[in-house]
Amino acid sequence: MNPIQMVDLKVQYQHIQNEIDHALKSVMENTAFINGPEVKSFQEELQAHLDVKHVIACANGTDALQIAMMALDLQPGDEVITASFTYVATAEVIALLKLTPVLVDVDPHTFNIDPVAVEKAITSKTRAIVPVHLFGQCANMDAIMDIALKHDLFVIEDTAQAIGAKYTHQSGEVSSAGCIGHIGATSFFPSKNLGCYGDGGALFTNDDQLAERIRMIANHGQKIRYYHDIVGINSRLDSMQAAILRIKLRKLNDYTAARNKAASFYDHAFADCAQLTIPARAKNSTHVFHQYTLVTNGIDRFKLQEYLATKNIPSMVYYPVPLHMQKAYADVRYKEGDFPITEELCKHVISLPMHTELTEEQLQLIVSEVKAFLAL
Repeated sequence: MNPIQMVDLKVQYQHIQNEIDHALKSVMENTAFINGPEVKSFQEELQAHLDVKHVIACANGTDALQIAMMALDLQPGDEVITASFTYVATAEVIALLKLTPVLVDVDPHTFNIDPVAVEKAITSKTRAIVPVHLFGQCANMDAIMDIALKHDLFVIEDTAQAIGAKYTHQSGEVSSAGCIGHIGATSFFPSKNLGCYGDGGALFTNDDQLAERIRMIANHGQKIRYYHDIVGINSRLDSMQAAILRIKLRKLNDYTAARNKAASFYDHAFADCAQLTIPARAKNSTHVFHQYTLVTNGIDRFKLQEYLATKNIPSMVYYPVPLHMQKAYADVRYKEGDFPITEELCKHVISLPMHTELTEEQLQLIVSEVKAFLAL
């Protein structure tokens, strides 16, 4: 049995090595390293996969969020609402652009942003909402889009953890995660469900004018070389990463199925464990299981981590400190206790290995050792 990894990129690479090596060799031979044909082809293929009009690749997921906010012409002092239970990049970009991050609590079942909390947080300065599709399933986008329409707000979907997830609207229409709001932003960090072998990101939109503005911002604010119409940045996906992503995109549905198979194994094993709460599934979203995250009940998760480590089984805590209690985002508006669901999750969540290469033998070992700890 291979060693168990949180994300096993080595074994995944071994399964697609010939395709990857051939693609990289082709890029080396054509030497179109920046904005080459591989980038254009990847964007077109991802557009078709997501059924969205425009995919604009960029250097990383954080840039994607920044470019989105620049494209919407958000100004210093404008308020942007997002969840306190998420990775720092979401709020980081808001702060970097001198916007005002407004943090809210999350749904206790899906861990995604709570629309009721969003509407309560809206003020005359609010300009945008950034729902994060955390751990692999969509936030309640019907409710969020209704709120945005009611209050004339922009919606930027952070879909770095949920690419490939499908959202079913109340109307019955189905949309891809990241393709519902005004702009979607994603990351191709290696550990993502669709990951490259370096850094990468992309933005999605169905708005032609926004797409043109996004392309300009990502390319120094220019549409014609050396003619800079707006302030932009330098954020490009290189051709080698695009070549890798083209191959992995063709396998994304299979990768999602493998993650769901592993999640079902965990679900069945832990369904009757009172000390653990298995992940809930949103009624209107599929789940692509970027992470498999349990909530512990009455046990010390760090002791569980330590025990698993002695058995060579990794685990992670995403995220131990909510954004409103981070030093960088300390604000007189927030104090401990303001977001009880987020704070409880930060104290009790633990994530088990989740990736496309997990074998039944590995899963059985993980499950048996977790149960052995619970029986101590």
